[in-house]
Parts: sequence; C-alpha cells; structure tokens
Amino acid sequence: MSDEIKHECGLAFIRLRKPFSYYLQQYGTVMYGLNKLYLLMEKQHNRGQDGAGIAAVKLHTEPGNPFLHRLRSNAQQPIAELFFKIGAEINELEKYQPDIKKHPGLMKGHVPFMGELLLGHLRYGTQGKNNVEFCHPFIKRDLVPGKNLALAGNFNLVNKDELFDLVNINPGDFHRLKMKEVRIMAIYRPHLKKLRCCSTEDIPLAALLETEVLLFYEIRMAFALLIIM
Repeated sequence: MSDEIKHECGLAFIRLRKPFSYYLQQYGTVMYGLNKLYLLMEKQHNRGQDGAGIAAVKLHTEPGNPFLHRLRSNAQQPIAELFFKIGAEINELEKYQPDIKKHPGLMKGHVPFMGELLLGHLRYGTQGKNNVEFCHPFIKRDLVPGKNLALAGNFNLVNKDELFDLVNINPGDFHRLKMKEVRIMAIYRPHLKKLRCCSTEDIPLAALLETEVLLFYEIRMAFALLIIM
C-alpha cells in the first residue's frame, strides 16, 4: 500500500488451502474464508463507490452440482448488501437445521458462496454505465469445469478499436463499453475450449500464459486478475 490510492478499483482474493473442517476446528467457524473476504473488501471500501461483486468456486464437487457462483450489487452500500444476502441464505438454512454451521460438508453443499476460491471486486467506474451489469466479476460458463472463467480487473483500455480489430470482433455499443473484460476473455476463451482436462491441476497455465504474453503488449492496462479453473 505504498502507492497513492487514486481512482482505482479494489480487488480481494482468497484461496483456502485446507478443508473447511480445518477452519472450524482451528478458528471456530466454517465461514473463515468469507469472513476474510469481507475484511479485505471492507478495507478497500472507499474504492467501491459504484458497486461490488463476489465470485466463488467450489473445488472437487460431485458431477452435476454447481461449482461457480457470482453475486453483484450497485446498491448504496454494495459490500453490506452482498454479505447480507449470503447471511440471509445461511439464516434460512438454520431454520431447518440449527446446527448446520457445525457441519462443513453440509455448508459447502447448500451455501453457494462456500467455495475454496473467493474473488471480490469493488468498482470505481471510469467507463460504462452505473448499473449492476457493469460490476465485476464477469464470468464465462462451460459444461466442462476446466473451461470456465471468472474475471475481475483494475485497469483501463485506451486502444479499444485497435484491440477489437486484433481479435476480429465487431462489437455493439454495450460490448464496446465492456471492452476491457471482453478483450481478456477473447484471448483465453478459445484456448480453454481446446483443453480436454477437467481439473485445475491438469491445466497447463504456464504454457497458456507464455503463448499469449505477446498479445498482452497490445493491452495498455494497470492490472488484471484472472481465475482459470
């Protein structure tokens, strides 16, 4: 935090390396990851003046069960609204099973945002409209788990037309406003669809980044965070 805070979005990322049962035993709560995400986002509260969003990824889920979830808000207090909605879901579950917080497996199975990967974003809009559709994270879904994307960023693009020509896209007005997300996903999406693996461990991320690094020179941005699962 040595740099001066300017008109920039905020980012928070949590990767839980232990099973949820560990955090229940060690810290007394299965909500450890979500609590830490809330603190990281609240510390950047001043950056989220136009909205906020959360994406959660559940690892090692049973086939057929959802594993990627997203929630966004452009309310006056977006962080509070996001976590209020998550808390309301848990309170509803407790009506039917009061001790559910003592059962990590049930919590992971019934609470959408009980994921091992948590991504938070606070929007300080510099382009686009002030509505929830422009709040990050942005997601691209696929039936194969290893081909899904969740993207949040803190950057501006000043060469949009140039970049659209590079990827042979003729966008409408709405996609022009969301160019920074569309551009990054346009780079990675085709490669992910070619992959035949279904687990994060099998994805050749280093090779993928090496292949595409030259294209990133065309993007004049400050910072971007990408989850590939």
